[in-house]
Amino acid sequence: MADALHGKRVLVLGFARQGQALARWLPTRGAQVVVNDSRPADQFIIYPDDYPNTRFIFGDHPEDALRRIDLVCVSGGVSLDNPLVALAVEKGIPLSNDAQLFIERCPAPVIGITGSAGKTTTTTLAGEMIRRAGYDTWVGGNIGHVLLDVLPQIRAEGVVVMELSSFQLEIMTRSPQIGAVLNITPNHLDRHKTMENYIRAKANIIAHQYEGDIAVLCEDDPNSIGLEAASPGEIVTFSARKMVADGAFLMGERVILAGSASWDAMPHVLVSKSEIPLRGDHNVLNVLAAAAIAGSLGLATDRPGIDPNVIRQAILEFRPVAHRLEFVRTVNQVTYINDSIATAPERLVAALKSFEEPLVLLLGGADKDLPWESAAHLALKKSRHIILFGKEGEKQVGDKVLRLLRLLGARHDLFTRVETLDDAVRRAHEVARPGDIVLLSPGGTSYDAYRDFEARGEHFRQLVAGL
Repeated sequence: MADALHGKRVLVLGFARQGQALARWLPTRGAQVVVNDSRPADQFIIYPDDYPNTRFIFGDHPEDALRRIDLVCVSGGVSLDNPLVALAVEKGIPLSNDAQLFIERCPAPVIGITGSAGKTTTTTLAGEMIRRAGYDTWVGGNIGHVLLDVLPQIRAEGVVVMELSSFQLEIMTRSPQIGAVLNITPNHLDRHKTMENYIRAKANIIAHQYEGDIAVLCEDDPNSIGLEAASPGEIVTFSARKMVADGAFLMGERVILAGSASWDAMPHVLVSKSEIPLRGDHNVLNVLAAAAIAGSLGLATDRPGIDPNVIRQAILEFRPVAHRLEFVRTVNQVTYINDSIATAPERLVAALKSFEEPLVLLLGGADKDLPWESAAHLALKKSRHIILFGKEGEKQVGDKVLRLLRLLGARHDLFTRVETLDDAVRRAHEVARPGDIVLLSPGGTSYDAYRDFEARGEHFRQLVAGL
């Protein structure tokens, strides 16, 4: 039976990771493809055999790109304010993206995970729990694989665990069978403009579920649990503060899985808090979320539930995902930690709360129009020295935090302003004392100097390796 895309003309907006996967996959469904990216053609290397039935338009967003187009696929990095997106909406041309097209066609149950923080750690850990239970498990989405690339290999007996960003979710009209909202705190307001828009985008991970599907929500986060009425499915929750009837919770020092999320509806102690091999209370919540998600597999599907001992072993043997409070190296009794994923002040706060040791803190990158007062106050309280790196400018974290530090009355010898990460690491090496933690937790995006936060974290590793 022919795919619904067969014979359709599809415009792919944005030719980065997601756009490239779409341009490879769409012709296999019989679609004719037009790719449009505002960057010049000389920034891309294109092998025509990889993209049959595809026309490329680079360097601009001409209105002519929409001529005779049936569907517009918007890459995550392309704002809905893009003139072609706005014109497509005006013309009544439907919008989609790689995540929606994948979910619509995936033969296996799909678990979707979103949140302002913790998505990648929770997605990776939940995937590991399910893999250890014996399922053919595919983990990807906003991390790892663009899952369209592996769709032909996925069978109905498998399970897909996918991370979904607000950028993907804001246009989606299809939800996964299990949808988890870990937390919703101020983030990406430069893109979404208001918290209401941001919450609305996140809600799409459960808003289009069916009866019998599962929404996994955090009892400790008002914006997450506030979506309880958004899903027509069943609700499973997790909490580090109180008992929950169906889900995972922390009781004293014990992580417990209980109720319908438990394979036999009985409470099971999974691990003690001290056994979790990840630093910080935010990671305790990530473990609780992953356990609630994995435990829900038997509720949303005809699969048997997962043995609590399998979930326990996955937790005990899990290690930090790269660029997330990742140990890099100890030099002269000074420990260097890479938390490049911290692209918002909320993530920085979580990182700061994870340490009792004296900190030399590296802050920098581009600001996302987010409030910094609380993060700056905690940074000053927890850090022995703060190094602010990045270009000078109004939209730079370095200058924004520098103004706040001065307003807070910070002594001039407590902070240094430098231009590059190279300078920041060099300065940290000079001021750090034995027993200190040098923490890269920038609080801003990497786009002022790097391709993404991963490239920034890799550069930090290289600089530390060279000390």
